[in-house]
Amino acid sequence: MAIILDGMGSDNYPDPEIQAAITAAGIMEEEIILVGDQALLEPKLKIANKQNHPIRIVHAPDVVDMSDKAVESTREKPQNSMAIGMQMVKSGEAKAFVTAGNTGAAYFHAVTILRRMQGISRPALTATIPTRKGKCAFLDTGANADCRPEFLLDFAVLGNAYAQKVLGIDSPRIALLSNGEEAGKGNQLVKEAYPLLQTAGLNFIGNVESKEIYAGEADVVVADGFTGNVFIKTSEAVATLITRLLKESIYQSTVRKIGALLIKDSLTSLKSMMDPAEVGAAMLMGVNGYVFIGHGRSDAHAIISALRLANHSIHANLLDSIKADVQARS
Repeated sequence: MAIILDGMGSDNYPDPEIQAAITAAGIMEEEIILVGDQALLEPKLKIANKQNHPIRIVHAPDVVDMSDKAVESTREKPQNSMAIGMQMVKSGEAKAFVTAGNTGAAYFHAVTILRRMQGISRPALTATIPTRKGKCAFLDTGANADCRPEFLLDFAVLGNAYAQKVLGIDSPRIALLSNGEEAGKGNQLVKEAYPLLQTAGLNFIGNVESKEIYAGEADVVVADGFTGNVFIKTSEAVATLITRLLKESIYQSTVRKIGALLIKDSLTSLKSMMDPAEVGAAMLMGVNGYVFIGHGRSDAHAIISALRLANHSIHANLLDSIKADVQARS
């Protein structure tokens, strides 16, 4: 079983990808395949791979830049690393594709090459966020800016399978992100989606406000991609701010430094919980294959986390669970 890593994805490619591939090859049983410009990847991998881990390179001469438009990138750069990598997943040469590249292009390539699952109107990006009580699956985080009510129902079905198989929650509590907990609250989209989720046979608990998500009041939260993207990016920015302010405060005096040493384990645990790099990527759910998309600023640690998430999802047979849930609903 192989996992493909886009060697030309991150802002600083290919160095984070190469380091992540080497580390992953040393700790995972699965084969790691780097897809990208062989002339760039091969010499760097040869220098960095001191332990000679078996990492295969598949040549892809074209690169999708962060500024490229999704459709144009396919037409003008047909031999790009995303296209070739996902074709390998489609043909069965690999199980999953991981990239820290252009989100729109990755979404477009996944939909056009791997295709949407039967019964799913729109695939969705699924993020795992920390809460006071554990973890929560949040979708959509940016794949679909404009949504119809039935899209949110699809997201709920996808999120339910993700929470069961990846987060290990038997009966996930599913909620709609809204500006109030009452059934009548929310914009027109939320109001129309509410009865669809209510009668879908899911453990739907109603609306949830953003402040209740981090309190752990839901295991799956669904929203349109525009709202979800704003929520996730704001959350990450706040987490980064808190971490930096705490660090700056600790170094302001010797007494604070001593105090920090006494609670070092707690601080390390807090930092790990709030760090998006611990998850590494969002899974694009609803396509016929495992696709994981991370931040362009991902470092090697974040990409390793994304590879671990891909590995875990594969072993949990997440795709089969999603297909079973969709068939049961239809």
